[in-house]
Amino acid sequence: MSLSLPPLSFAGSPLAAAIVDLDGTLVDTLGDFEVALGGMLQELGAAPLPRAVIAHMVGKGSEHLVASALRHCGLAHDPADALHRYLAHYDRINGRHAEPFPGAAEGLQALQAAGLRLACLTNKPTGLAQQLLRDKGLDGFFLHVFGGDAFARKKPDPLPVLQTCAALGTAPAATLMVGDSRNDAEAARAAGCPVALVTYGYNHGEPVRAVDADLFVDRIDALPVLLQQA
Repeated sequence: MSLSLPPLSFAGSPLAAAIVDLDGTLVDTLGDFEVALGGMLQELGAAPLPRAVIAHMVGKGSEHLVASALRHCGLAHDPADALHRYLAHYDRINGRHAEPFPGAAEGLQALQAAGLRLACLTNKPTGLAQQLLRDKGLDGFFLHVFGGDAFARKKPDPLPVLQTCAALGTAPAATLMVGDSRNDAEAARAAGCPVALVTYGYNHGEPVRAVDADLFVDRIDALPVLLQQA
């Protein structure tokens, strides 16, 4: 028997869909970032970066991550070449050092069972995102998977959120954004979407509860109950 839950709403308005971030929201990928960046930096003659430093850099796409790593290490290297090296390493190890967060799969199942149309929107390249979701058994929940190369601009610009709403066929006000950082919150706010942030993500090293969001949740599988209470 398939799971079925009552329709979800926020602030009295029905929800039709949810857009869910990937890194730091569904899957803990710091291990992948650490290994791929470490491989790139080793090729450039630099020491690897610890996860705590990398966690402050992720969230705005591979270009931003690589440029931040180069600056942190004081490397005056061509960013395009460094990005090429980084992506080659990442493609080889994608998902090997990453695990879904507790409650991620259960939360997606609950949102789907409540009738929400789901899309994954990440600043990670689309191909890497699709592969990671497949490897972790999370791809079947999503009607669409869009990466940082899918649109002309990346989060925190609202364009990817608005385009994802269009692909889902839902109004922004009826589409919940689920993420882990101000990157997601700023994009959602500018697009007119309600936003829920998980408390365990990366958020550039800043306290997530200081971000302008509608809800904060410790596990995604607790989100339906919080929405019913909101």
